Amino acid sequence: MRSRSVDSIVAIAVLLSFALGAYSVHAQATPQQSLLALSKHDHTLSIVDLVTLQVIARAPVGPDPHEVIASSDGRTAYVSIYGGGRYHALSVIDLIGQKALPDIDTGALNGPHGLVFVGGKLWFTAEGAKVVARYDPATAKIDWVMGTGQNRTHMIYVTRDEKQIYTTNVSSATVSFLEQVTLPPMGPPPGMQPPPGVTPPPAAAPRIDWVQTIIPVGKGDEGFDVSPDGRELWTANSQDGTISIINLADKKVAATLDAGVQSANRLKFTPDGKLVLISMLRNGDLVVYDAAARKEFKRVKIGHGAAGILMDPTAARAFVACSPDNYVVVLDLKTLEVTGHIDVGGEPDGLAWALRN
Repeated sequence: MRSRSVDSIVAIAVLLSFALGAYSVHAQATPQQSLLALSKHDHTLSIVDLVTLQVIARAPVGPDPHEVIASSDGRTAYVSIYGGGRYHALSVIDLIGQKALPDIDTGALNGPHGLVFVGGKLWFTAEGAKVVARYDPATAKIDWVMGTGQNRTHMIYVTRDEKQIYTTNVSSATVSFLEQVTLPPMGPPPGMQPPPGVTPPPAAAPRIDWVQTIIPVGKGDEGFDVSPDGRELWTANSQDGTISIINLADKKVAATLDAGVQSANRLKFTPDGKLVLISMLRNGDLVVYDAAARKEFKRVKIGHGAAGILMDPTAARAFVACSPDNYVVVLDLKTLEVTGHIDVGGEPDGLAWALRN
């Protein structure tokens, strides 16, 4: 049971969101393509112009925002209000109006964290409830929930066909592989026939279910990504500093790399699949791995620690949220050099793209 003080914090944040509306007067419209960046300290979502790399608007979000994702049409952003597994809200931002909308109350699904938007729906983890869930904006309802039984179900990846889901379970040191399967219809018990003169019921339809495979990995697995070819899942293990590489075809760990990435937070493939970037919360180096060779390629000094990583789908660059330094780094992926910094507020973390159709 949450304390009244926690509920009060969430309630006050929601009231402030409505009272403030847009956090800043927007001098220009939201561009077709924009970078979204959270400030955990300021409780804001910044909308950044990808050409000028300037913040054009800020909107208020709830306390302790961690991850952000945009809808497929690029018009709405969703933010997980985490609270270490205590809170139960998703903040919603109108990216065109550049203002806060009513929060989504996730109810008993405490601690929403990882977010993806696939098939017109918002998929998220709820760490406090040990589940993955799905929210349908069309009906404004959570229409699917599945438990993992694992501790700190944290980040999430959903395949485009919506038939496979991968999550990292930080405190259980596991990865959950959830797969949709079709099962035979449930009919009457064997040998049972309807009474004489009674028409038998129509044949039942096949059943859809989900099967979970739990894959042990290194301690403190958190940030992860799937290779662009869909063959491998790499996860950075923050406690033992290793990287676990899972072969997704056989659902087994194919290699464990002694990478020296203690306090690892996020891991991302470059769009071409050649490099892997790993950020660390308590280390100012961005670690770059050669994916094919499975060896460290370079370490880039970016500050005093980092969290969110985002690849630019329109240019050869990456953005890294350096939380202790209160800026987002712009990294040239061709030279692996820092080319700029963006001020999105104190303690930046979650990053996402918004592409308006």
